[in-house]
Amino acid sequence: MKVAQYITIMAVTAVGLTVNGCQHSLEIPAQGALSDQVLATRAGVDALLTGAYAALDGQYNNGSALNLSGSDAWQASPSNWVYGSVAGGEAHKGSDGSDQPAIDAIAKFTTDASNGFFNGKWRTVYEGVNRTNSTLRLLGQATTISDADRALLAAQARFLRGHYYFELKRMFNRVPWIDETVETTAASAQTNTEDIWPKIEADFKYAVDNLPATQSEVGRVNKWAAMTYLAKTYLYEHKYAEAKALFDQVISQGVTSNGLKYALMTRFHDNFDAATENNSESVFQIQMVANDGTGTIANANQGDMLNFPYGNSPFRCCGFFQPSQDLANSYRTDATGLPYLSDYNSHPVKNDQGIASTQPFTPDAGPLDPRIDWTIGRRGLPYLDWGNHPGADWIRSPGQTYAGPYSPKKNIYMQATQDQYADNHSWAPGTAINWNIIRYADVLLMAAEAEANLGNLPQAQTYVNQVRARAANPVNFVYRYADDTKPLAGYSTTPAANYKVAVYPAGAFAGLGKTGALNAIYFERKLELATEGHRFFDLVRWGVAESELNKYFSYESTITTDIRGGRFIAGKNDYYPIPQRQIDLSTSGGKSTLTQNPGYN
Repeated sequence: MKVAQYITIMAVTAVGLTVNGCQHSLEIPAQGALSDQVLATRAGVDALLTGAYAALDGQYNNGSALNLSGSDAWQASPSNWVYGSVAGGEAHKGSDGSDQPAIDAIAKFTTDASNGFFNGKWRTVYEGVNRTNSTLRLLGQATTISDADRALLAAQARFLRGHYYFELKRMFNRVPWIDETVETTAASAQTNTEDIWPKIEADFKYAVDNLPATQSEVGRVNKWAAMTYLAKTYLYEHKYAEAKALFDQVISQGVTSNGLKYALMTRFHDNFDAATENNSESVFQIQMVANDGTGTIANANQGDMLNFPYGNSPFRCCGFFQPSQDLANSYRTDATGLPYLSDYNSHPVKNDQGIASTQPFTPDAGPLDPRIDWTIGRRGLPYLDWGNHPGADWIRSPGQTYAGPYSPKKNIYMQATQDQYADNHSWAPGTAINWNIIRYADVLLMAAEAEANLGNLPQAQTYVNQVRARAANPVNFVYRYADDTKPLAGYSTTPAANYKVAVYPAGAFAGLGKTGALNAIYFERKLELATEGHRFFDLVRWGVAESELNKYFSYESTITTDIRGGRFIAGKNDYYPIPQRQIDLSTSGGKSTLTQNPGYN
């Protein structure tokens, strides 16, 4: 399905289905639209399924097209850069205070249910649910499909529905379950008082039992992706034994949809380069494509279109998603190459805040984990193959006071291949870089977490050390350019910083004990998966969000102005508010059927 790139939405339009949040209605089909009877074939159901895949990129608006130019594009970005990374303290909103201020309120946990970002996310993810239900409903009407094909189509649809509901559950907790058995006229009357974890489990279990190990199209999900997602679901439910049993199988036997044995890529950055996507680390990726002929960037990671350096940078726009100083400090290592797990902010990384690009600046000379320079754009170091990051000239806020001195990096395309993998059909860039929902390093760290919670500390350390050993490989150092004036000429053999990273020595996790080992695993997830949208959800499920985020606010507010006044309140901010618009729309007998989350009434 990499060929299709998930861009076909005709099938969804053809049956006339629309969604207004969780309120579904059947409209009169447009002239020329195909009826259910015509679509109830193998090809017709597969076309609807393609539409369900298409919703993965989050670019849905008002029941019409995936072609957005307004804020909905980033409200529902599948990267969760706002809800997972900015709200998780890995990054600032960026830009300046006048641009997208609704994100500032989310970052500081001062928002309420009227914030339009939540409604944008809710209705877009429910559109994915709607498309999977449409697929399953039509599949039930088709009489000419073989049993094998029926199971294959249903398994893909149920995997996707499981994914969409997983997103909704961890975002909002209280969400209504609407499946293919619910009539569209009754959808708005569904309540959100039921715990839907068991139903998410059921969808993934069905997918595990009915999906093949490999697929003919790389973008389609397989058995191993489903097993991994089910294990991840168990982890969120703290069912560690069940999660471990599945992770054991995935790690020992799992393969990608295109048949590659799961393994860490030698080069960390291969996970963030369109030229090396769908590799051995790809468990579940959203397929992106540049220059697809639509004249838009709707299929080119449009949800992250704001997240490029600003000013005189080659990317034109928009200066958002600036990594935090707290995150940068996390990459400091000690004399043995290990991280400072508890007092990393006492060992800050030198930055150029307040120093003009025309003034001299010498980057930090202390020991650092090299993953910092594949994650964070820092002044004076290579910004991929675009030349050295110039500092303030690429930062939107004067003096870098609003959101700090750094730029994002994992979402940036390479200069050498920009003609193929960049898309400039809009006022901000699009890219062909696939988005990783789950990659193999994430699997190893989730497995380590399950093992540690079960007391298997040596095995947990083995998994963590696999991830750290990859980081320690010199191929993952960033090297200075051979000629700073001609970055495309290549790199020298001189590391760009003082990189020092090591694996944990034998018996380290046993010495730390269960609590200490878990803290080391949590910290490794921060280092490895930074700015990939996981952090907030991790902190909440670990039960440490209040302590960690309030420490973040206290420290980071001394550096930037944007998050001052931020405060996380446990029991309230663990979940985002149910959008007020959805509460207003969802009624039965004249009364709202949706219950607001605690603390937001």
